[in-house]
Amino acid sequence: MSDEIIARAVADAGDTDVVDVGRGVASRAGGVIADALAKQPDGSLAPVLIVADENTWEAAGKTVAESFKAAGVPLTEPLIFPAHPIPYASLDNAHSIAERLLALDKETGAQVVPVAIGSGTMNDLTKLAAKDLGRRYAVVGTAASMDGYTGAGAPISDNGVKVTMNCVAPKVVVFDLDVAAAAPAAMTASGYGDLAAKIPGGADWILADATGVEPINDHVWELVQSGVHQALAHPDDLAAGIPEAYTGLVEGLILSGLAMQVYDGTRPASGAEHYFSHIWELGHLGADKEVPPSHGFKVAIGTLAMLAFYEKFLERDITALDIDAAVAKWPAWDAVEADIRSTFDGALADHAVAETRVKYVTPEELAARLQRIIDSWPKTLPRLREQLVPAREFAAKLAAAGAPHQPEDIGLTAADVKATFPKAMYYRSRYTVLDVAREAGWFDELVEEVFAPGGLWS
Repeated sequence: MSDEIIARAVADAGDTDVVDVGRGVASRAGGVIADALAKQPDGSLAPVLIVADENTWEAAGKTVAESFKAAGVPLTEPLIFPAHPIPYASLDNAHSIAERLLALDKETGAQVVPVAIGSGTMNDLTKLAAKDLGRRYAVVGTAASMDGYTGAGAPISDNGVKVTMNCVAPKVVVFDLDVAAAAPAAMTASGYGDLAAKIPGGADWILADATGVEPINDHVWELVQSGVHQALAHPDDLAAGIPEAYTGLVEGLILSGLAMQVYDGTRPASGAEHYFSHIWELGHLGADKEVPPSHGFKVAIGTLAMLAFYEKFLERDITALDIDAAVAKWPAWDAVEADIRSTFDGALADHAVAETRVKYVTPEELAARLQRIIDSWPKTLPRLREQLVPAREFAAKLAAAGAPHQPEDIGLTAADVKATFPKAMYYRSRYTVLDVAREAGWFDELVEEVFAPGGLWS
């Protein structure tokens, strides 16, 4: 990757105007943020509120505060959450930030600029508070732990339910590679798992393109995929905390979020592998642990599950598929809905029914879709093989990065992962290889093959 591709991404992104990545850049964050956010029409500089927790304040907050002072930016008393218990991305915490901003507005007579110092939680809380007040914010990243730095969504918990709030991505992102390299190893491993999802997620987009369901945007594809394999190539160096090794990982995560801004959707950054994570999170996986498995840790196992599924899928010759036989076995919608409701409970069943209904097709439409796949297969198959990585090979990379590589690492069993496959198929309307397998009549057989003796987690 290069500064050039980030510059092109920023130019096309709807929200983010400045991305500054490099070694030691935290010491100049104040000037960078002031130029983009704090300048007033009369030439003065608006005051800033730094939002951090005790850990991120030590990691970068103090340095950033000094950089604001050096740039002549008035600083208010920082809002620092305790490190223990771990701050949670909850609606009440976001409201606390918004209330502090409003109080400071009255105190200073100016609209205060919020600046998040941290990773997922601090960024999401500040993002939602800024959105609720109709103002822009900046983030200084402290760990290469996820791709949400430049994303517009904020996963927030409210009354025990986690929902993604539609917000506005940060106007400025500053990411110091030295700070990232010094972050807890588990956070880097989480980011590695999140970036790994772009491999099977990209393959899912290739199939959606081949069927005509969702054509690939070549520019957005390049933003996400051009450097992913290289960014994931040196897990040992990341685990060793070598700052130079973090360039690809950090830029890959930032570009993923920027690509979602450009595309105005999450397709560039995720596929079926993310649905495993979402379903496990909704099932409160690890809620009884002091530190539940992170999003990236759950995505890592979802990624391996999908890589293993793709291996079995590509062992079959779809060009030999009997389309008439597949159409004859295609269930009516009533049967599909009944199966969904036997797979999920309560409100989640209603959600899955609504999502699956969007991608359900008539027998005639199914025949046409399968024919498009067969016709495009001479071009699609080589592209899929180039995109994908053998599951065992990638499990070794995840292990080297310190990320989970077997279900037990996040408190699951192979049987739990197997049981998640049909749920992942129904969970979202996005078209993936799970849908292709279902439409070809192969889904149940392929899942069995993934977990048969000799398989990845048998």
